[in-house]
Amino acid sequence: MKQLEGTWLNSHEENAGDTLVYRPNTYRFPPARGRTGFAFKEYGRFEQFDIAPTDGLAGRPGTWVIEGNSLNKVRIHLNEGPEPDYDLEVISLKNKILKLRKLPVEKSR
Repeated sequence: MKQLEGTWLNSHEENAGDTLVYRPNTYRFPPARGRTGFAFKEYGRFEQFDIAPTDGLAGRPGTWVIEGNSLNKVRIHLNEGPEPDYDLEVISLKNKILKLRKLPVEKSR
């Protein structure tokens, strides 16, 4: 899913319920103390951006892959950290707005 490639930051002001809204890092966000996000890179490379102790961003590398036959489910694997694997459901991606839902990981894998 080539449209996912790029760096996305959480537009937490637009989140609704369990739907998370992300915009490109070039978007002019209102001021905030920090924004989490991630970068979907070529060849399945991934980087998750968490808030660092100094209020900056700390990157955690990993991988991403489209899960099964569903083009809207993405499996994330981080190389380290307390939550190394999770799935994302792509609800929509249009007009440079990415809407996702974080899914629980099935334990049988």
